[in-house]
Amino acid sequence: MGQVTPEVEQRVQQLRQKLQEASYAYYVLDAPIMEDTVYDRLYRELQELESQYPQLISLDSPTQRVGERPATQFTSVRHNIPLYSLENAFNIEEFTAWESRWRRQAPEIDTFEYVCELKIDGNALALTYENGVLVRGATRGDGITGEDITQNVKTIRAIPLRLNMKAPPPVVEVRGEAFLPIEVFEQINQERQQAGEQLFANPRNAAAGTLRQLDSKIVARRKLDFFAYTLHLPAEEQGSRGAGEQVSRGAEENYQLPITQWQSLEFLQQIGFRVNPNRKVCSCLEEVRDYYNYWDTERRNLPYMTDGVVVKINSFALQERLGFTQRFPRWAVALKYPAEEAPTRVESITVQVGRTGALTPVAELNPVQLAGTTVSRATLHNSSRIQELDLHIGDTVIVRKAGEIIPEVVRVLPELRPQDAQRFQMPSNCPVCGQPVIRPAGEAVTRCINTSCEAILKGALIHWASRDALDINGMGEKLVQQLVDKKVVHSVADLYDLTVEQLTSLERMGKKSAEKLVDAIASSKSQPWARVLYALGIRHVGSVNAQTLTEQFRSVDQLAKASAASIEGVYGIGPEIAQSVYQWFTLPANQTLIQRLKAAGLQLATGDRQDVNTTKEGDLPLSGKTFVITGTLPTLKRDEAKELIQKAGGKVTNSVSSKTDYLVVGEDAGSKLEKAQALGIAQLDEAQLLEMLND
Repeated sequence: MGQVTPEVEQRVQQLRQKLQEASYAYYVLDAPIMEDTVYDRLYRELQELESQYPQLISLDSPTQRVGERPATQFTSVRHNIPLYSLENAFNIEEFTAWESRWRRQAPEIDTFEYVCELKIDGNALALTYENGVLVRGATRGDGITGEDITQNVKTIRAIPLRLNMKAPPPVVEVRGEAFLPIEVFEQINQERQQAGEQLFANPRNAAAGTLRQLDSKIVARRKLDFFAYTLHLPAEEQGSRGAGEQVSRGAEENYQLPITQWQSLEFLQQIGFRVNPNRKVCSCLEEVRDYYNYWDTERRNLPYMTDGVVVKINSFALQERLGFTQRFPRWAVALKYPAEEAPTRVESITVQVGRTGALTPVAELNPVQLAGTTVSRATLHNSSRIQELDLHIGDTVIVRKAGEIIPEVVRVLPELRPQDAQRFQMPSNCPVCGQPVIRPAGEAVTRCINTSCEAILKGALIHWASRDALDINGMGEKLVQQLVDKKVVHSVADLYDLTVEQLTSLERMGKKSAEKLVDAIASSKSQPWARVLYALGIRHVGSVNAQTLTEQFRSVDQLAKASAASIEGVYGIGPEIAQSVYQWFTLPANQTLIQRLKAAGLQLATGDRQDVNTTKEGDLPLSGKTFVITGTLPTLKRDEAKELIQKAGGKVTNSVSSKTDYLVVGEDAGSKLEKAQALGIAQLDEAQLLEMLND
């Protein structure tokens, strides 16, 4: 038993308070203030401290209780069978330790099986059927008591109102997860944004908010889905018969009692429930690891969110023998994927300068494992964001990283703020060139306006060579750094004057590599006018806007002479974009850049093919047709399909409407397909689309 210091005691109190607040917000208010992964880490820290200093354990510690009381807006109901939490394992090593623990309780068991199921990131429901009819649907609540939301549950079409059984048992209990498909979630947030409402943070929060709606019509519109994963039959059905014995309920129906988790899932599917198809029986730890690793990558292609794998011992007899701890079943574990949110400490704040001159504060962090990588830096966006967070150097913060997204600080835990924490002030001079910076009225971003600033030039060069712009292979960030630092390049136009001799003078640049880069730069001259416009890096002009503008203004000269009003008159171009483009072309330095690019031979007008009208727009195979793409296509990426359609004269939009002519459908198509079917819109698969393109 260790000696308790005041610092340890204070930390334990802080962790308890924060975890209790998070538990109340999650279970009672349905307004989570903390991601599960963050809660898990703070909970584990408290567990470790209480294990090291057991004299600090108290009855009201979050480690000593299942959960908080449920909300009172709905009728509270007691679960017929408690909904236990699952113990967490955060990697294969921890899973191995879990396996060792249960095997010590059953040392004579040599052969066994696991069932692996994807852990759906939604909300647990407890369903009760009496004589085959759904009579109650309840939230998990604290595992003992939940809320009766039967009317809302009935709107979920994946949940049968009557079991597919001729002579069902008197009572059947089913457990499963209600969730929102990603496509539906995005559509809901789009509608909320248009209505000026606060956006949902993620699909799980949206599902929780939906389930607690008092108006079931709103729930029905949001199209919740459901996967069943646990079946409970009456004791007289399971306990009084031999394992796997056939049950006869009169002459009407016979069925086999499940004796394993796998059979239970099959049975659930037979009686009318959706069961996740991506489940698997594994006979050893190595097979579990292979399943876990496979879905770590493939889960990003699923139409719903999942944050881990639930591993259960397959045999019900072995499950019954192992039993439960105070909080968890000993026969199941949640094998989580690396956290996408985690707590860490801000050690300092630095400032970066981007290609538009924007100054971005960056938090330098105590390194933390996040989404499978070590994160030591996170963006703070701008000074307004720092003020909104009330961020101090030394704060404990929550950092988020999802997929390839740059890590960012999403909130501060002020309860853990040290006394010597310091506020941060944005610099009044550019940290790169030393010139004064400005913050335009009405903007959140502070900017360096020195066009000769090396940071702005480096950003412009990287953007110019990027895949969606001029796509110059071999021109990466390290090379750009050398070109600017050694004063070889002062503008993007200088790239087209580079020689092999100049490049070979740089570090790690041999003659062959230099020749390839010179060829790649020369090849970029053939990129179309729309890509060049995007590559110029005009504020607010993305690749889509650039395409729109070049369809209206067929050459750089036309665009340079256009008024702000005429630019704004282009469909899809707003006043902010129009003013930005207009002002860019009025600057003498930019006019000089355009002249140099013309002299270098870049495409600053639409191609000769369109200019001589060898193919009129109306003669293109998809001219005048509007397409929407949904799901995953067999061979084409969505951007590739979009580009093919546009080149053939078609238009691609993001949402289905009465103006849509065709819906291109791939695997895991979601609500767009349902809407298209309701509107009578024609559907194409990839092969049919390619056939149309070749006509």
